Amino acid sequence: MFKKIAALVMAMAMVFTMAAMFTGCGADPNFKIGVILIGDETEGYTKAHIDGITQAAAQLGIQESQIVWKYSTPENEEVTTRGEQLIADGCNVVITNSYGHQTYTLELAGKHPEVQFIAMTGDMAATSGLSNLSNAFTKVYESRYVAGVVAGLKLKELIDGGKLTDANYDGENVKIGYVGAFNFAEVMSGYTAFYLGVKSIVNNVVMDVHFTDSWYDFDKEKAAAASLVESGCVIISQHADSAGAPTAVEEAFNAGKTVYCVGYNVSMLDVAPNSALTSATNVWSAYYSYAFATAINGGKIATNWSAGYKEGAVKITELGSACAEGTQAKVDEVIAKLKSGELNVFDTSKFTVDGKTITWAYATDSDGDFAYDKNNVVADGYFHESYVQSAPAFNLKIDGIRWLNK
Repeated sequence: MFKKIAALVMAMAMVFTMAAMFTGCGADPNFKIGVILIGDETEGYTKAHIDGITQAAAQLGIQESQIVWKYSTPENEEVTTRGEQLIADGCNVVITNSYGHQTYTLELAGKHPEVQFIAMTGDMAATSGLSNLSNAFTKVYESRYVAGVVAGLKLKELIDGGKLTDANYDGENVKIGYVGAFNFAEVMSGYTAFYLGVKSIVNNVVMDVHFTDSWYDFDKEKAAAASLVESGCVIISQHADSAGAPTAVEEAFNAGKTVYCVGYNVSMLDVAPNSALTSATNVWSAYYSYAFATAINGGKIATNWSAGYKEGAVKITELGSACAEGTQAKVDEVIAKLKSGELNVFDTSKFTVDGKTITWAYATDSDGDFAYDKNNVVADGYFHESYVQSAPAFNLKIDGIRWLNK
């Protein structure tokens, strides 16, 4: 069932080969890229994509004038309208960066076989039957795990230093919190990876998740984080696009609370200089360099693409001054193990579901029927994330993680 891995590895190897072919050479001046974005540069998730695209373009000699941007595009028919505008403008590749854009991207791909379409974070390319539609996602769960290690080291320092109070415990377990957008596999995969990273350092920990039902809502995210802080959570992380959660944590820290935050997509040190530890993020330039070089060369962009630390596609941002002593050395050690394969984030010996170790789990929707698949994605002692499809599939609600509002 893991035959797709070999094809994926080959696609990864092409990243560096193709990029090397074009670095410094200057791209075809007639080559154009169209980008449809859910937000703009003020939102962390979209800014990470903007940075990745511009960095890849610069590496390949693609001029700014060869990129056409469509910002703040809602997840509705406006995707089709803007996509048609980009195609009429001569774009050879059209990118959409939100899961909710995907159905409209699929329709555009069916109408315009001469254009290559990329639906970032999507999961329909393999089942669409369209050779000009691709999905991509990084193995960001790896950097989520490393960010969890950073948080775990800080938590251990606080415990060892006697800095926590009874309010920070639920029984014998220290409380941490997480602001999540939706209870989708993408969010569940990420928060589980973060939690397991924390547990690798401090085992007696529980995590409360507060969902906002929005990818970007500063006020909701701030309120959710404030509620988690008030309940006694010591570390607050997030899968949400604004700086609302770190803002709440910084305010609480400055008011005398013992609480720290871990962000997503971009560094939160400007927002939370005293309480931010780091952020898990994607290095989207790794994918866009590969995709653009492939398209310029007349090749077919991989239907599903996913890469992690080994390929330089994920990282954590700069460590904050509040991090525990020795954090960087531990981070380097963990990253090395992830690259070598010695460490697997979703090692089934490290978590349980309803008190049991899992031996069978399903990837979601790899055949397009929006139902569980028959393929078991647990093998060799771990859940094989992002192998059946590039988008995250881990949607197990493991023990120790509690949903507050679902």
